[in-house]
Amino acid sequence: MRKTRTTRTKALVPAALALLLAPVATACSGSAGAAGSTTVTVTVGYQSKTINTVTAGTLLRSLGYFEEELAARGRKDGITYRVDWQDYATGAPITAQMTAGKIDIGSMGDFPLLINAVRGKGLKQPTHLVSVTGYNLRGGLNTVVTAPDSKLESLADLRGKKVSTSVGSAADGTLVRALQRAGIDPSGGIEKLNQQPSVGASALQAGSVDALSQFVAWPGQLAYEGRAKALYDGAELNLPTFHGVTVREKFAKERAGVLDDFLRAQRRATDHLRAEPVAAAESVAKETGLPAEVVYLYNGANGIATFDPALRPELIDALKQDVPVLKDAKLVGDVDVDAFVDPQPLARVAAGAAEYPKAVAARPELWLKGQARTQSFDSPRELLKAARGADVRAAYVPDAVTGTLWFADKAVWVAEGTELRAFVTPAGAKAYVAAHQGSGARIVSFAEAGTLAS
Repeated sequence: MRKTRTTRTKALVPAALALLLAPVATACSGSAGAAGSTTVTVTVGYQSKTINTVTAGTLLRSLGYFEEELAARGRKDGITYRVDWQDYATGAPITAQMTAGKIDIGSMGDFPLLINAVRGKGLKQPTHLVSVTGYNLRGGLNTVVTAPDSKLESLADLRGKKVSTSVGSAADGTLVRALQRAGIDPSGGIEKLNQQPSVGASALQAGSVDALSQFVAWPGQLAYEGRAKALYDGAELNLPTFHGVTVREKFAKERAGVLDDFLRAQRRATDHLRAEPVAAAESVAKETGLPAEVVYLYNGANGIATFDPALRPELIDALKQDVPVLKDAKLVGDVDVDAFVDPQPLARVAAGAAEYPKAVAARPELWLKGQARTQSFDSPRELLKAARGADVRAAYVPDAVTGTLWFADKAVWVAEGTELRAFVTPAGAKAYVAAHQGSGARIVSFAEAGTLAS
């Protein structure tokens, strides 16, 4: 991936706007052909490694459901439909291509969606949010991480430090809000570097930044590979975050049936993921090169992301709360969120279908090697007891306070009497111990937790 130049906070706004406006090279036109043509190309922009978008991207593409729906349509109207899948690292280039009329349907995070709305309207290529891919009601899809040997233990320790993030992304939104709550000025209290996720990950490993704030699946991947440890769990904000599907208004009007086919295919991919989460994780891992264990952390049965295309009111309300953050960063002006959201296409496709269950509290989960199913447990202690001596592929535990799922061997463990509790961050564990001094709560190593469990 091409490296980008980092900038200090004061230069972030021009750099971010330039990124949005910059032309992106593409091999072919992404706009659908005119009515009556024999071949129509539908161009879909997606982010293969942003894995809570897989039902509108990586997984959907591998399953071939959209192509199946279009083939059925083609047999009826005599048109040959072709899908051009274009993969990007972030939502900004997808927006640039959509406003140029070269991408018809795209998926991106909540903050980039707002920029998509503003840029589309400003450049006379209006877009609309038509469905959701994956969401987390507390914000757990975004995490701030540090190097494994870092002495930083809480967000407050970031004051005056270098932090890498992607300006205009949901991860940057999490960083800004978290710093504000910690009493740190997001624009002057840290040295913020605007970098692509892969560049930021490399910078963290090289020691040229002190922390990295990124979205799914970067934090989990870095932690799993032993290249980072969690410093701040985005779920501490208790504000929903999600990714969704946006479409060019002109395309939606001219090819309403094709849009319906896409949303119908997305629902089929969602059904597949929810019914076969291990198989889906293995498929996404094969397509992206990500470890399946990392994919499952986010997309599994108890994963951090809940997959449901519905435009839930709480998600739309959260989108409205994101607007002031982007306005403060001078990335958008006023945004008419209600006008941007178009529930009609999904309503047509989902008419009469049962609603997907809402997100529920995650449970500890054990994935044994060679198994196509995982095991869930009622407590972390039961999971650790079952894992002892077993051929474990991955073990996951929810944070005792936020509920964010994390790798059991990367979590911070607290023993309290006969109970064992896991936390994503050291700060979370220390806060719990401080609040329960009378009960003998203490931080223990993962190995000691395993011993105590058995």
